[in-house]
Amino acid sequence: MVGLKGNQSGIDGGVEMTSSTPISASMQRILKDSFGRVINNLRISVTDRCNFRCRYCMPEQGMTWLAKKELLTYEEITRLTRIFSSLGVKKLRLTGGEPLMRKDLHTLVGELASIGGIEDIALTTNGYFLAEQAVHLSRAGLRRINVSLDSLDAAVFNEVTRRDYYDRVWKGIEAAESAGVRPIKLNVVLLRGVNDREIAAFARLARTKPYIIRFIEFMPIGSDDGWSADQVVPTKEVIAAIEHEIGMRLVPVEMHGAQPADRYAAEDGLGEFGFISSVSEPFCDHCNRVRITSDGKLRACLFSLEETDLKALLRNGAGEDAIAEAIQKTVWGKQEGHLINQPGFIRPERTMSQIGG
Repeated sequence: MVGLKGNQSGIDGGVEMTSSTPISASMQRILKDSFGRVINNLRISVTDRCNFRCRYCMPEQGMTWLAKKELLTYEEITRLTRIFSSLGVKKLRLTGGEPLMRKDLHTLVGELASIGGIEDIALTTNGYFLAEQAVHLSRAGLRRINVSLDSLDAAVFNEVTRRDYYDRVWKGIEAAESAGVRPIKLNVVLLRGVNDREIAAFARLARTKPYIIRFIEFMPIGSDDGWSADQVVPTKEVIAAIEHEIGMRLVPVEMHGAQPADRYAAEDGLGEFGFISSVSEPFCDHCNRVRITSDGKLRACLFSLEETDLKALLRNGAGEDAIAEAIQKTVWGKQEGHLINQPGFIRPERTMSQIGG
């Protein structure tokens, strides 16, 4: 576990609190956990459905999707976002499943962009529907986009995603670039023995195109992902491979900041890379994020074993103060860190697509 010290003074100076202490929404309009971390970044899953079957995300067969009535409506998402904004959340990321499978997602983007205090809206997508929707999303207020692209080889891409959609994904990436969405980040989950030989090819891509390449360590999410520690490609190994390929050092741009990725750039300025080292170098001590699942459950951590049912509060007529208090209590109880590779680690029962990527 990461070495954080509990903040025994509570969410506001001089207020003695524990994780079980009721928190009045009027006490302080801020999201802070018991370790002093301020939460200002919210990930919102809009659907659990996905048209891919990525090996690290979900099983190939047997997925059961939520009924439409179980999903948060756009109106409910907007209402929750207004409450989160009143508590200091400034950044949003829409995820899934595949979020662009949700009809007219640009409508939701426009609604969220109009909320006071929201400064940034991003999207994580597999890119399949992006060619048709990029312009609408950009006009609605989408500022940043992450596209999952685990290989630059169509055959390997098909192996990882279990789908033959490589060319279509690239059309989506190019459409987003033409629509003026910046930055475009390409997410690469490295699997040893599968796509780790492509690090050099991704390094060359980053130096020739306006894309930020983000290498993500393979994480244990769900019981059927086949995860084992020997499949993880540690960040230090990836950095060494990139430096060998480009013949120069990578220099830090932002380390241990508010974002999950440590950012590096080539010495000559051509090419930026991000590294999400959840397994080899956990960043829990500066985590500023919580997430809402598509069925309205608030999770303080990707690896949380507990959830708070915000949808039930919404649909049972709870007022904004009551919902804000529930949010603050959940955040206050945010764990110090996950326990991957340590005794006592328990995998979440939900897959990544069910939690929200």
